[in-house]
Amino acid sequence: MRFSLGARVATTATALGTALGAFASMGTATAAAAVPNGEWAPFTRCPVDAPAMLAADGLTRTPQCVVSSSPSGSIKLGKTTVTTGRTNLQIGVVQNSDGTSSVVAPAGGALVADSATVPGGLLGLMCPSNIPVVTAICEQLDDSSLNKITATVESVGTPYAFDQTAGILTDQPIVAIPVRIHLENPFLGSKCYIGTADNPVVLRPENRQFPEFGMSFFRGDGTAADDGEMSRISLTGATQNDSTFTVPGASGCGLGLFGLIDAAVNAKTGLPSASGNNSLTLNDTRTYLAGLNAPGTFAPDAGKRLSQNWHSAVD
Repeated sequence: MRFSLGARVATTATALGTALGAFASMGTATAAAAVPNGEWAPFTRCPVDAPAMLAADGLTRTPQCVVSSSPSGSIKLGKTTVTTGRTNLQIGVVQNSDGTSSVVAPAGGALVADSATVPGGLLGLMCPSNIPVVTAICEQLDDSSLNKITATVESVGTPYAFDQTAGILTDQPIVAIPVRIHLENPFLGSKCYIGTADNPVVLRPENRQFPEFGMSFFRGDGTAADDGEMSRISLTGATQNDSTFTVPGASGCGLGLFGLIDAAVNAKTGLPSASGNNSLTLNDTRTYLAGLNAPGTFAPDAGKRLSQNWHSAVD
């Protein structure tokens, strides 16, 4: 019985893990995180207390936790390429008996990532320009600390169009992730974004290689045990890429200067940018999935049991 259920979890984990590793290079700059014990350790932000997770009965709906991280990568938007640092994605997933699944994001957002420095700063992003007010700004930036600009990719909605089968294959879109890129610099103001909630950048990553597979069993509190009621799938070493997404123009930049800064940024960086001119690459993704081995034995409270177990490893 365990072997059958474990295999089912493994298939789901492969689909989820290889897909979601590709999204781990994007996110908000900060988020609160717990420090779970043992096998739970990577799952610092799993939304185990979200209503959809708690309502999973273990029969028609099975709750799981997923985390995916990457130490490095890059994202190219139009003419600008930014190297990314440490990244982390965490979500809950409810697997439905009809083969579909639903993604649940933590309250603080699914994506967390280090901010990246944009090469060339503002000088590279919008200078030179034929717009007088922008030219005046450019003249103040030479050898100035005001030139530095950072970019942080943030989620602006819940992932959708998840394809479980594509997660274990290569060169097929796995899931759609809507994001926006927050550009930060004193001259840009606090609301300068590439993409918005209404018009996001939608990433559809694909596997470029298969991850290495591992599986372990543990008790509810995270202690490793062959007879534990929990299992964890490990999927490591995969590289993912997407070069099909489109990128809208920048907006909200420049302290209310009637869109002049937006225009300068878009002109210099080649935005909006059509599909084929942009790309996302993530290196050495490490993805883990945790769930109950036999969720049906806890019906109708499988979601509550998962939450209880996670909290027992944290509290």
